[in-house]
Amino acid sequence: MKDRVCEFECNIDDMTAEELAFAAERLMEEGVKDVTLTPVVMKKGRPATMMTVMLPDEEDEKERMAGLIFRYTTTIGIREIISERYILEREEKLIDTPYGKVRCKFVSGYGTKRHKFEYEDLARIAKERGTGISDVRNELEGLIGD
Repeated sequence: MKDRVCEFECNIDDMTAEELAFAAERLMEEGVKDVTLTPVVMKKGRPATMMTVMLPDEEDEKERMAGLIFRYTTTIGIREIISERYILEREEKLIDTPYGKVRCKFVSGYGTKRHKFEYEDLARIAKERGTGISDVRNELEGLIGD
């Protein structure tokens, strides 16, 4: 399966880590597909962060997200890259467990099939039980019948 996405990139050298994290969080809340923050070195050896924002290749959405990036960051320019990507079929299911419902993502395609429990649900159970996330994940694996 394939789809088209737009990636916005901008280099930022005058925001704190907290400000960048806030901007990324707000963009995720606004519905972008992903935000990554990568350390880079700019001209004259200045450390900076490259923010990459993945969103649908839809003109209205690109205009809206560009406005939000300008609002939440100090960037003065955004590069646009249009890409096609190969993706797996995705489905999220609620799994009944002894600890309540747990979200689990199932993916398949191109000869592969796997699943992954949602981090937030695993973390909640681990906190409630006073154990580690890997212990919870291992216990829940037996409930999945791929």
